[in-house]
Amino acid sequence: MDPPNLYPVKLYVYDLSKGLARRLSPIMLGKQLEGIWHTSIVVHKDEFFFGSGGISSCPPGGTLLGPPDSVVDVGSTEVTEEIFLEYLSSLGESLFRGEAYNLFEHNCNTFSNEVAQFLTGRKIPSYITDLPSEVLSTPFGQALQPLLDSIQIQPPGGSTVGRPNGQS
Repeated sequence: MDPPNLYPVKLYVYDLSKGLARRLSPIMLGKQLEGIWHTSIVVHKDEFFFGSGGISSCPPGGTLLGPPDSVVDVGSTEVTEEIFLEYLSSLGESLFRGEAYNLFEHNCNTFSNEVAQFLTGRKIPSYITDLPSEVLSTPFGQALQPLLDSIQIQPPGGSTVGRPNGQS
């Protein structure tokens, strides 16, 4: 019996603030933040991410965000592309519909963490998943929460996953 194929799984990490969070967070929040993180999962030669438009994919680094600021090796998976795309389709119809997006509680990093665990059994780094609670633990973060809750983020440049023939 042949050993199963293993497919590499990468986490692409982008700083949406382009370095501003590092410089301004001590003044605005009273604590140091290294970035405002957007993440995606790269597997089977595509990049997959979640935003206010639902689950999308593109060639790696193919959104208008450009190349990632860092790449984390999450591990390898035996999950085939066919099974993975079925899994994404079911997520897109349930937990990760576009209207379920919330900047603090159900965002791209929630998606990346869920998918990383499905593929490899590993979580993404906690400095990424802990960012919303770090921001909201500050008086400025609490004051901004109503405004920030209304923000919808969808990095341009991807195609929606799980809607065959371009159906909405």
